[in-house]
Amino acid sequence: MQQSSPSAARSGLRAGVDIGGTKVAVSLAGPADGDAPPPLLVRVSEPTVKTGAFDALARQVLRLLDAACARCGQARDELAGIGVSACGPFVRQRGMIELANPNICGGLAGAVRDLGNDWTHVPLQAPLAEALGARVFIANDAVAALQAERRWGALRGVAHCAYVTWSTGIGVGLCVDGRVLFGKNGNAGHAGHSYVADLPGEPPLCGCGNRGDVESLIGGASMPRRLGIDAPTLLRAAQDGDAAATAQVQALCALMGRLLYNLVATLDLQRISLGGALLLHHEALLLPLLRSELARHFAALTDGVELVGAGLGLQVGDYGALALLEGGS
Repeated sequence: MQQSSPSAARSGLRAGVDIGGTKVAVSLAGPADGDAPPPLLVRVSEPTVKTGAFDALARQVLRLLDAACARCGQARDELAGIGVSACGPFVRQRGMIELANPNICGGLAGAVRDLGNDWTHVPLQAPLAEALGARVFIANDAVAALQAERRWGALRGVAHCAYVTWSTGIGVGLCVDGRVLFGKNGNAGHAGHSYVADLPGEPPLCGCGNRGDVESLIGGASMPRRLGIDAPTLLRAAQDGDAAATAQVQALCALMGRLLYNLVATLDLQRISLGGALLLHHEALLLPLLRSELARHFAALTDGVELVGAGLGLQVGDYGALALLEGGS
């Protein structure tokens, strides 16, 4: 478990829970003060649990909440609110949100993913509500990150915008005419499971069961299977000038660029904030390639569209969960 914390004030603390396909992080912060994001007073994280009982993920969240609160000398029932940003998609069982995420649920694509479980969905809202009461607010992680970027980051004051994460998977949060899009189950923006290209050969398998969708082509989890090399190694080689690696990265950015263009062409966006560990750790390499790719497409739609790195950087997931408690996004 990774931990970081100075001493924390004990009143009005809020918890942000960021559930991803790779890690779960819990942060504690006070209320936001003006336009600046609240400082993170406590942060604990560990790899996302993918084995054990059906409710293992929810129990992991509760255990990390207890660990974070213990560092403040405070019980979790004293928290002012808990925001949960979770990788989706979401499904509903008896009206309660459960996760059907392909990087957590091994039963979606079968044994080929070797995630150590046969889950097709895992409970989240019901066990958290039972343990924590009505103070829990849940949203898709990309939608939550969009709200954080609109409140504190690179999308402040922008009415037509998107947040796109390029990491283990691909996620999108969308805002049109100043309104954040959620959809019937909170799944608006799952463009990582859309299609942008038919490549030669058998289409790669996505963890969701699709073959050849965007996430299966460029998601960090898919690269070792599709390209025979993990994302950090490939991107470091490209940064060091390796010609073959550079060509592969350019091909990846061409595919991501098509996805970004489709968002712009469909929703008439003004600015897109790009986050995720894969993107942000290699922003200097990837962002110019993505801008160049977008500029290749229909100028009447793309002229003036801005692609920027997430203003909240690698903390955008933590602040996404906390932004759910702020209201007015």
